[in-house]
Amino acid sequence: MPVDLYLKNGRVITETGEVYRGVAIHDGEIVELVADNRGVAARTEIDLGGKLVLPGLVDDHVHFNEPGREHWEGYTTGTMAAAAGGVTTIMEMPLNATPPTINRQNLQNKQAAVRDKAVIDYALWGGLVDNNVADLDDLHAGGVIGFKGFMSASGVDFARINDDVLYAGLCKAKALGNVVAVHAENEWVTGLLGQQLRDEGRIDRAAWLESRPPATELEALNRAIYWAGVTGGPLHVVHTTIAAGMQAAQTAKAAGVNVTVETCSHYLAFDEADFVRIGPAAKCAPPLRSRAEVEALWQCVLDGLVDTLASDHSPCPWADKAPGLENIWKAWGGISGVQSLLPVLLTEGVHKRGLALPDLVRMTAGNPARIFGLYPRKGSLLPGADADLVVIDLDAEWELAVEDLFYKHKHSAYVGRRFKGKVERTLVRGKTVFEHGRICVEPGYGQLLRRSTS
Repeated sequence: MPVDLYLKNGRVITETGEVYRGVAIHDGEIVELVADNRGVAARTEIDLGGKLVLPGLVDDHVHFNEPGREHWEGYTTGTMAAAAGGVTTIMEMPLNATPPTINRQNLQNKQAAVRDKAVIDYALWGGLVDNNVADLDDLHAGGVIGFKGFMSASGVDFARINDDVLYAGLCKAKALGNVVAVHAENEWVTGLLGQQLRDEGRIDRAAWLESRPPATELEALNRAIYWAGVTGGPLHVVHTTIAAGMQAAQTAKAAGVNVTVETCSHYLAFDEADFVRIGPAAKCAPPLRSRAEVEALWQCVLDGLVDTLASDHSPCPWADKAPGLENIWKAWGGISGVQSLLPVLLTEGVHKRGLALPDLVRMTAGNPARIFGLYPRKGSLLPGADADLVVIDLDAEWELAVEDLFYKHKHSAYVGRRFKGKVERTLVRGKTVFEHGRICVEPGYGQLLRRSTS
């Protein structure tokens, strides 16, 4: 009996290496990885001409702002941009939607609001805020893949957590078989430094960098790791920007602490000088770091200290960025980047620094799927896994233009950047969702994914 689709004559990369040339797909699942270019009976056959084939990326950190702020992005444009960047599964954060996903009712409302809007598959984070530990059972039962908390201020509708709630959340996550993720920055010192700079009349771009130095990130990260060690609760530290943070996590892992660490493409692509040059489009928290810190972070990636690589796609209308052109404190903080995650890693990692492709697969597909309870259905090319794939022309050189963006608001710190390595085709469950600049499915093709509650 013929399979539905045979992708032949490719370079198929898994976490263990490059030994396959083809992928046979049937009923949306991988049937077989083919080691040579032998024929496979198939209803449709695509010759990839030696192009690279990776598992579709699993981006564990995006903000699509729906419901309530879908005018900032929304699931349709957000997942279209993800597909264009080779991402086949996104995990959306609980905040920057209104209301945030912090209890059962809000989770159900969100699930209803985004149903029939995605073009790729998606999973949802739940929130950990200062008064909702009792809601974590319901969120877990509803399928969230983790509980996200902020150790520094995150806005009026998503209250940050102190150590008591972090402790309780980690205990609950351990009992449920889930994970707590933290934004690790020291609230009190960053607040003090920011106020001092504003009192001095500083409104320049460098002031933002000075208000959130690496020490404020490292202190909070170490504090979170300490409580993870005490409680035994699984901890995931998002958007780590500093090598010292990666090294601290590695030391803790060696001592038996259940901690994983993420960094993001913008911390590997840009430095402080880029922020001063680009301005509000590159404002984020934690902020971009020095060139020396960027290179040290890259060394952590190459040395295997980084568990996941994500985009932290955090969009907004340009009207929320523009005030920062004159006063950096007035710009919304967040970088639109889900479409550029893979191009950054191919360009800066594979081509410039020799990042091994199996390691790229591990950090962008295998690990996030494992950590958040979606493996092996997602993040793998094992028989029976969903046929989520990205086909790449590894040698294509190109420049990102505004008209290439699928975002609702056509601005990004990456516009004008040169890349080497381009996504040609993205498949989700065996169906091409993106090909050569075009979305090939209707909104609603994407399916909601749930973490196992067993």
